[in-house]
Order: sequence, then C-alpha cells, then structure tokens
Amino acid sequence: MIGYSLTMLLALSVQVAPTTPPRDLRNWPTPVMDTVAPTLPRLGRGAVLILSKTNGFRDPDQIDAANRAVGEIVREQKRPVFATENAAVVNRRDLARFAVVVLNSTSGTIFDEGQRQALRDWIEKGGGVVLLHGAGGDPSYDWSWYATTLIGAQFIGHTGRPKQFQLATIDNRSPRHPVMRGLPQHWSRTDEWYSFDRVPTGQRTRILAILDEHTYDPYPERVRMGKLHPIVWTRCIARGRMIFSALGHKAETYTEPLHRLLIGNAIRWAGNRSDRC
Repeated sequence: MIGYSLTMLLALSVQVAPTTPPRDLRNWPTPVMDTVAPTLPRLGRGAVLILSKTNGFRDPDQIDAANRAVGEIVREQKRPVFATENAAVVNRRDLARFAVVVLNSTSGTIFDEGQRQALRDWIEKGGGVVLLHGAGGDPSYDWSWYATTLIGAQFIGHTGRPKQFQLATIDNRSPRHPVMRGLPQHWSRTDEWYSFDRVPTGQRTRILAILDEHTYDPYPERVRMGKLHPIVWTRCIARGRMIFSALGHKAETYTEPLHRLLIGNAIRWAGNRSDRC
C-alpha cells in the first residue's frame, strides 16, 4: 500500500510539474544564416547600409521604427540608403559600395566566417560603422573581435522589471565633438539603461556620454557601474571608426528630436574620411 501511494505521488508530481512556455517567435525568431546577398540598387557617393538582422532577441516595433527613422535621417543628409535584413550583404563586393554601415539592434550570430572577415577588413581599411542599442546588447559573443575590439566592452545587463524603463540624466562629456554637437550638457530622457563589464579603453576610445547613476535606480544591483557609466562612445579601428549608442529600446524614442540628432551626427561622423578618427 505504501509503495502504491508513493507511485501515485510521483505520478501526480510529474503531471503538475511546471513547464517553460515556448519563446515568442516574434521576439525570438528561428536563426537563419544568410548566404545569398540581396540585389542592390544603384547607389551614389556616401551610401549608407542599414542592417537589422536578428538571430537572437528581436523587438520588431523598435527595429521597424529605427529603420524608418535612420532612413529618413540619411535621406535628409542627401545620401543614398539601403536597408535589409539579409546579412549576406556583408561581403567585399557589396560593402565597397557603402561609406557607412548602421547595425540596428542586430543580435545573435548573424555572420559566417567570410562575412566576419569582410566586415573587419572593410572597417580597418576606412569604413565607418554605427551600432545602435541591441547591436551591443548580447550577453555573449562567439566572435571575440566584435566585443573586445570593435565595441570594447561586454554588455552585462540592463535595468530590470519593475524598473526597466526610467527617467535618467545623460551627461554630455564632449559637447564639441561632432557626434555630440547640438546636444545639451545634461540630457534627461526615459529608456532601458545598459551596463557593461568595463569602461572601454584603447583604440583611441572617446567616451562621449555617461549616465548619472544618481538620477535613476541601477536595478538590479549588478548593473551599477559607478561614476563612469559609458552610454555613447567612439573607437578607432585601424583606419576605420566605430560609434556605439546604447540608447533606443522603445520604438517611440526614434521620434525624439535629440535622439534623431545624435543618430544623424553619428552617421555623418562615421562616414567622414577627411579627418583623423
């Protein structure tokens, strides 16, 4: 009788054991590695490529809003623009047609070895790349060059629920830098705030903007970085240049005039090969 009771208890425990719900494919698409490049239109001088491929986390509303905003900003600068989700566009032939690549919240492993080498070579030979929000927000990277050399820091987390989105103050540390020109010395706005394992150094890094942690709650505690909490910075990669902005989680942030000014300044700076990085 005791053995029977134990058997019944085990059976019941199996029946009521919690199960992990499947991931929403809207936010976690099935990874696909692209091998056939898209057909490019005729492009003129100073063209900008917007790539928003995601093989990791994806916020479709944010990506759509950012793609639309970046396209508008680029056209206002009188530059040709091409937007795609196809990472196979990153090849030697096609990259040569662009002055700037904008990685819009790209995530996961999206480049094969040949594509990685093509992007690295293009940057090192003078290309400019702009990384927006999630393009620097993966918890780990299997391409070490991307995290350690291109970005210079590893994302470790962001403000979490119930305090995920908070009003905070950004301190403009380089108001005369082309990227920060026109932005206020102290800029208060609401976002999801990223943190990193270190303050990036080397590669002629310039920390352009930091978060004032006294103006919001770095929650959970592990996302606290202290006095120097970088949020926008540039790096020089051989003859090329990189700028990363961790701003812009919500779709509506891409209607903010100051955020759009920052993005426009970043694209203009990334494509400027006439002065030293």
